[in-house]
Amino acid sequence: MTRENPISRRTTLKLTGAAAATALVAGCSDDGNGNGNGNGDDGVDGIAIDPGTEIMFDAQTAGWEGLEPASIESEQNPTLVLEEGGEYTIGWTEGDGAFHNIEIRDDGDDVVDDLQTDETDDDEPDDQILEFEASAEMAQYVCDPHETTMVGDIQIE
Repeated sequence: MTRENPISRRTTLKLTGAAAATALVAGCSDDGNGNGNGNGDDGVDGIAIDPGTEIMFDAQTAGWEGLEPASIESEQNPTLVLEEGGEYTIGWTEGDGAFHNIEIRDDGDDVVDDLQTDETDDDEPDDQILEFEASAEMAQYVCDPHETTMVGDIQIE
């Protein structure tokens, strides 16, 4: 009996494995942080947050770790999709003991409408909360002392 398909099952499995490995090396896999590459900078859709929602983080020098709402829980530096004109609260209530603050910045890296807190090294601060109305100029939420690791994108729709 002759084979009608010249490609064996073993060859098919090898090709499939090679394609998967290539996709992984090329960065086509999600790293589990909700935004594809960990820095919120790759154009992947973010997490939609309803107006009136409190957005809370654990301030870790390695990145903002989501606490609330549930849709960002355990996500690192998630991209937040906010509704223009919507009222929001953002901040951090837990930290690693290093100096942190939170700021909302525009594309030019300037703080928007004085939306920033003072730096503190409290593990459980009570003054690291910002209330604001989402506007098109908002681009990122940042910890000034750790602006290379503790930075997440804000998209306004």
